[in-house]
Amino acid sequence: MRRFSELFSRAAERKGGANNLEARLAETPSRSPAEIAELADDRILAEMTRWIFYAGFSSRVVDGKWDGFEAAFWHFDPNASAFMSDDQLDVLAQDRGIVRNVAKIRSVQRNAAFLLELQHEYGSAAGFFADWPDSDYVGLRELLKKRAGHLGGDAAARFLRAIGKPAFILRPDVVAALVREGVVTRAPTGKRDLALVQAAFNQWAEESGRDLTAISRTLAMSVDA
Repeated sequence: MRRFSELFSRAAERKGGANNLEARLAETPSRSPAEIAELADDRILAEMTRWIFYAGFSSRVVDGKWDGFEAAFWHFDPNASAFMSDDQLDVLAQDRGIVRNVAKIRSVQRNAAFLLELQHEYGSAAGFFADWPDSDYVGLRELLKKRAGHLGGDAAARFLRAIGKPAFILRPDVVAALVREGVVTRAPTGKRDLALVQAAFNQWAEESGRDLTAISRTLAMSVDA
């Protein structure tokens, strides 16, 4: 496994130099823990919902109906969304103002309840996400998979990036780079392989001072197109 500086140089060669690469990395900024802690829980629920519906649907369709989503779920107020009745859910399943996928509509209720649980356990959902250590990012993904609704795999990673939490996304190009560097031999799915990936990212973060998002995107851009 090469040092991050070598990976950065490899990516820079493929993207027109270090300045161009830095500009590309700046397109996906992360927030500081203090900034994440200031997020309103309704906006966290909104981003959860957005990325859940993006999975399997056109983002253009979802975005085009987003005002309808905001209205349907009381602007993603967790207290209102968590206690939707079956009758309300049935009405939403027929609402042409949103994407009518029953399982994903019900995930809004589940995720609202999850955020209320985090409020009770940690003071605020935003504070929970802010305080979770990046060095155990795979642990956060596992928690979301178990306790939230429809937030496994890439949907969880993209949601976390959307709220500014550093995250690596195991896209094919990132996986190709990890295999090339000898971190894993195939796309990581099991706990052992994910632990190896986390350890590699932690080492690169310590070497470079960069966060998981920047490292992930550098790896992606170090792969031959």
